Amino acid sequence: MTLFDHVKTRLDQHMRYTRTRHELKSLPFEQKVDLDINGREDAVARHAVYG
Repeated sequence: MTLFDHVKTRLDQHMRYTRTRHELKSLPFEQKVDLDINGREDAVARHAVYG
């Protein structure tokens, strides 16, 4: 993997993390409680993108 490929991959991951985090934070409170992610949106998004 070249340096350019590595940087592109990291930028793509960061963009996916940002979008996922935003979507999770915009869910209604009741849905977050039902999914057991209330207050853990950042960690859930990080795990979804980075593993």
